[in-house]
Amino acid sequence: MSALPFSELAARIRARFPAVAERMSENRQPWLLVPAADLLAVCQLCRDDPELDFASLCDLTGWDLLRYPAQPPSDAIVVAYYLHSLRHRHHLTLKALAPRACCTLPSVSAIWPAAIAFEREVYDLLGVQFSGHPRLTRILLPEDWEGHPLRKDYAYPAAYHGVPHARAGQWFEDGPARAPAGAAPPAGGAA
Repeated sequence: MSALPFSELAARIRARFPAVAERMSENRQPWLLVPAADLLAVCQLCRDDPELDFASLCDLTGWDLLRYPAQPPSDAIVVAYYLHSLRHRHHLTLKALAPRACCTLPSVSAIWPAAIAFEREVYDLLGVQFSGHPRLTRILLPEDWEGHPLRKDYAYPAAYHGVPHARAGQWFEDGPARAPAGAAPPAGGAA
């Protein structure tokens, strides 16, 4: 069987889940907006329907919509699921919104085990809780790190365990003083 076009993929899914909405990105890439309540069932259909056969979760990522130039404005965290059918050679993007006030989505790790690591990364950096995840712990940052650094409202601490953060261009709570751009490094210091 050859790859199905997006319109047919969307029609198959929307026939069972009418709340799923077709959308188009700014660069004209189609995707489906899936309500959180339907996410697990839609993902199960995508994997198990022989005409869809999305056996591969290629990526799962997220981003913060706070201060994002979108209309209407939103403070939600987007979680995007990039699916591929190895047999049919078609692909599909699903997106679900996790509102900031209750930043939770169901884990798809029982459907695609690759999601275990992907969901840990999104949890670590954006704070999305994935209910049903087998081990939702930080994967990139230390366990005692406070907050989620890819959120638009995150304020980097001035230091972590006494080690100052001195990266140019970032905002800090009572951050360390920095030399002006182009200034020579201090004597004996690294360039």
